[in-house]
Amino acid sequence: MKLVAVTAGLSTPSSTRLLADRLTEAVRDEVAAQGHKTEVDVIELRPLSGAIANNLVTGFPPPPLAAAIGAVTNAHGLVTVTPVFSASYSGLFKSFFDLIDPVALASKPVLIGATGGTPRHSLVLDHAMRPLFSYLKAVVLPTGVYAASEDWGSGSGAHTEGLSARVRRAGREMASVLITRATDPLPNDDATLVGKQLSDLRFD
Repeated sequence: MKLVAVTAGLSTPSSTRLLADRLTEAVRDEVAAQGHKTEVDVIELRPLSGAIANNLVTGFPPPPLAAAIGAVTNAHGLVTVTPVFSASYSGLFKSFFDLIDPVALASKPVLIGATGGTPRHSLVLDHAMRPLFSYLKAVVLPTGVYAASEDWGSGSGAHTEGLSARVRRAGREMASVLITRATDPLPNDDATLVGKQLSDLRFD
């Protein structure tokens, strides 16, 4: 199974890349625990920013960008993580997915994540990212993971679920869908059955 992570972090090191790594690791560990293997490919958009801008103008991607687009469209599942800018995904993140064929992600499971300075930006998952991938006809997993600065290194409280717990839950959801689709493949356009799989997920 091929899992591709797309991360739009602008700094090095990046908390956005760190969250992407933790999410892919959670998926890979859960898939391995159930006796399967996952190949993980991480696409950093920062080095591709110039190529993305040029492609939007010319319509022709250079080889590294074409390879990234191909990896995304051919993946069995996607992990997508963006930093928050002005209460939404970054322009770099949106510009990259503007280059993806509108039907290339149909029925593909997508795990969404975002990073920001404060918890108040967590609504970006449901107000921006989920609608974007729904428009692209992808199947967005129930659990999105937002990480504020204060979440790193924090644990769960009496009424809150810590970052590590959210990452593990999202990883289990993606692993379940990947394994189900690998062992009982669905037609590419059968988003209804994939949605039923997601609705049937029950995790403690």
